[in-house]
Amino acid sequence: SECINFSQQVSEFDLFTLDDIDSAFQNITRLTYSQNYHIPGKGEGIVIAPHAAGHLLGGTVWKITKDGEDVIYAVDFNHRKERHLNGTVLLSFARPAVLITDAYNALNNQPSRRQRDQEFLDAILKTVRADGNVLLPVDTAGRVLELILILEQFWEQHQLTYPIFFLTYVASSTIDYAKSFLEWMSDSIAKSFEHTRDNAFLLKHVTLLINNSELEKVAGPKIVLASMASLEAGFSHDIFVEWAADTKNLVLFTERGQFATLARMLQSDPPPRAVKVTMSKRIPLVGEELAAYEEEQNRKREEALKATLVKEEESKASLGAELSAGDPMAVSAKITQPSSNAAGLQFSAYRDVLIDGFVPPPSSAGPMFPFYENSAEWDDFGEIINLEDYTRNNEDMDHSSIPAEDDVNGKLDEGSASLILDTTPSKVVSSEQTVYVKCSLLYMDFEGRSDGRSVKSILAHVSPLKLVLVHGSAEATEHLKQHCLKNVCQHVYAPQIEESIDVTSDLCAYKVQLSEKLMSNVLFKKLGDYEIAWVDAEVGETENGTFSLLPLSTPTPPHKTVLVGDIKMADLKQYLASKGVQVEFAGGALRCGEYVTLRKVGDSVQKGGSSGVQQIILEGPLSEEYYKIRDHLYAQFYSL
Repeated sequence: SECINFSQQVSEFDLFTLDDIDSAFQNITRLTYSQNYHIPGKGEGIVIAPHAAGHLLGGTVWKITKDGEDVIYAVDFNHRKERHLNGTVLLSFARPAVLITDAYNALNNQPSRRQRDQEFLDAILKTVRADGNVLLPVDTAGRVLELILILEQFWEQHQLTYPIFFLTYVASSTIDYAKSFLEWMSDSIAKSFEHTRDNAFLLKHVTLLINNSELEKVAGPKIVLASMASLEAGFSHDIFVEWAADTKNLVLFTERGQFATLARMLQSDPPPRAVKVTMSKRIPLVGEELAAYEEEQNRKREEALKATLVKEEESKASLGAELSAGDPMAVSAKITQPSSNAAGLQFSAYRDVLIDGFVPPPSSAGPMFPFYENSAEWDDFGEIINLEDYTRNNEDMDHSSIPAEDDVNGKLDEGSASLILDTTPSKVVSSEQTVYVKCSLLYMDFEGRSDGRSVKSILAHVSPLKLVLVHGSAEATEHLKQHCLKNVCQHVYAPQIEESIDVTSDLCAYKVQLSEKLMSNVLFKKLGDYEIAWVDAEVGETENGTFSLLPLSTPTPPHKTVLVGDIKMADLKQYLASKGVQVEFAGGALRCGEYVTLRKVGDSVQKGGSSGVQQIILEGPLSEEYYKIRDHLYAQFYSL
C-alpha cells in the first residue's frame, strides 16, 4: 500500500490496485519456521521447510528435500544476533546436495555490532547537538525495526529529549503488527515479554506520523526516519530537497541504494554537489479540464451500458430460440422499448442499476438475484448443527488480535486510506529542480547481511556438494567463486541472468516397495527410536511398473557382522567399572585391568556434521580378562 500511495502521488498509477494485492495474497500458503510442507499434485515427493534467515522479520532460508537429498536456498542471511532478530540457522545444515546463495557482500567486511551501533549513534548526536536535523531514508517495515529499537533503547538509557519521528503512510500499522509478532523475533524480546509483559515496540521516544504536516510544526533539531530508501519518491524525497542546502543537517543512509537511484548517486565517492530532482504533486481538476474529464467518464459509462444491453438482447434471442425449438405451443414474448428518448434514458438508467454487479444466467430472460436453497439435515432431535459454523479457527483469532486503531479494515492508516479512496478528479503536475547538496552524507551498513569473511566461513562449515552463486556484482561473484573452488567444493556455478544450469545430483535414487514375502522373514532390532535390520534381497518389477524388493532366489550369502552405534570412552569407563573392572585413562587410552587397553581411532563426526568411520582397538594378551572385556564392549553396540 505504501508503494501505491507514492505512485499515485507522482504519476497516474494503474498497473494494479489493492484488490489485486489482496487477490495475490489469497494464493499464498502461510508456514511457520521448521514446518514441513508436502507439495501436492505434480510436486508430490517434494518437501519444503522454511528456516530463519536472520535478515528480516519473517526472512527465510528454504530447505527443499527430494528423495533424501537437500537443496538449500539461502539468499540474504545474517549470522549475527541483533536486537529484534536471532541469527540464521544456516549453520545447522550439513553437506546439502545443492546450496544456492548470494555473493552480494563477498567483498565487504563489517566492524563489530557494538562498534557499528556506537558510530551510528555518535553521528546522530553530533548533528543534533550542533542544531542540525538527521534524515534516515528507510524502508517501510523491514530493517527500520532494528533502527527504531537502537534509537528507542539508547534514548531511554540516556534520557535524551531530541524528538524522533517515524514517517510513512503505514507507520502505525507497521508498529502495531510488530507488537503482535514478538514470537518471530529474538529470544531476548520474547523472554522479556513472557516474564514482564514488556513489549519492545511500545515506543516512548519515537513518534509515528503519516504526513509531514505534523513534522513542520516541530521546531529545533530532530531525527526523521522517512520512506522511501531510494529517495526517488515519498517523504524522504521531499525532506531531502528541503534540508539538503543546510550544512548542519545530515542524511544518513543505512543501506546501499539501488542502481540509478538518487540514493545511489549521493553514496558515490565523491558525492555530487548538485543534483536534479523531479518534484511532483497531485492537484484537483478545474474548469475545462474537469469538464473534459466528466465528459470522458460519461462516454465510458454509456459504452459500458450499451455493451450490457447488447449482451442481454443476445441472451434473450438465444432463450427464445430454445423455447421455440423445445415447445411448438410456446408464445414468443417480446419486450417493446419506449419510443421517446426521455423514456429510453430513464429505462436504461434503471436497467443499468439493476444489472450492475449481477451476471444473468444464460437460461434466464432477464437479470435475477441468486437464490440458494438451504437443505438442512434433520434427525430425531431436530436440525443437525454443524459445529464448524460456530468454531473460530486460529487464523481468524490471529487476525482479530491485531490492533486496528485508525486503520481501514485493520490494514491501512487513515492517511493512506484517504489517499487511496479519494475519487476527486485530479492530475499530477511535475517540475524539475536543482538541489545543491551542502548537508553531510554518511553511509553505514545496517542491511542485516553477513559480510564476506563470515560468508566464506559459513560456506566452509556447511560444505555443500554443489554451490550456486547469484545476486552479486560480477567482481564479487568471481571472487567468491574462486575462493569456494579452493576451499569449499569442486562444483561452483555462477550463472548469468536468465541462464539455466543443470545441478542434478550424481546420485541415483529409486523408490522401491518391500514385498510381504521379504518382510515376513526380516528380524528388526530396536535402536533408540528406530528399528533396524539387515536385508538381503533382489530387485524386481511389479505389475504397475514400480520396483520391489523380493527374497533371494538363491541361498543367502554370508556377510561380515556390522556393529551399529556410537560409544563414548567416558561412558564405557563407567560401564566397565560397574561390572567390576578396574579402569583408568592413560595416554589417551582406556587401561582395563592389568594387561588390556582400549583405544579409539578416528572421529565419529566428520567435517560438516556427517557420520564418519571410527575404530576401537582392543589390545592385550589372549586371556579370560581379554574376552570378558571384549564381550562388554560388544554389548555397547547393535550387531547385524
